[in-house]
Amino acid sequence: MKTMDVHKTISIGDCFTVKQEVDKYRAIYYAGASGDFNPIHIDADFGKMVGLGGAILQGLCTLGFTADAVTTWVSDPGRLKKLKCRFASPVRMGDTLTIEGRVTEVQEDRATLAVTVKNQDGFEVLTKVQAEVEK
Repeated sequence: MKTMDVHKTISIGDCFTVKQEVDKYRAIYYAGASGDFNPIHIDADFGKMVGLGGAILQGLCTLGFTADAVTTWVSDPGRLKKLKCRFASPVRMGDTLTIEGRVTEVQEDRATLAVTVKNQDGFEVLTKVQAEVEK
């Protein structure tokens, strides 16, 4: 029996773009799933009181959106081998994130992607984002 490799061919320069809407309940959903009920994420008044201008999304939820964009592009969550970033700016409920990835290096069994994650105003909310996927 012959098996076929269903992995897409990955080449330097390949890219993707994903838009992600952050709905008004996202931080509450994420808090329930993760246990991160820090009031800066779920209480807008508290977020204002501490100088954040309102509630902000959990950083790991933003990173989760990024991981989803990469794994959807490669068609298999198991192919994501590494993901790193720096949390740079708060994400707010109602924001629209644009996640863009570009293959910068291809080796024998892995490809490296440079990824940008910006809000609707063009501010990078995650910086130094790099992903490695199995080819």
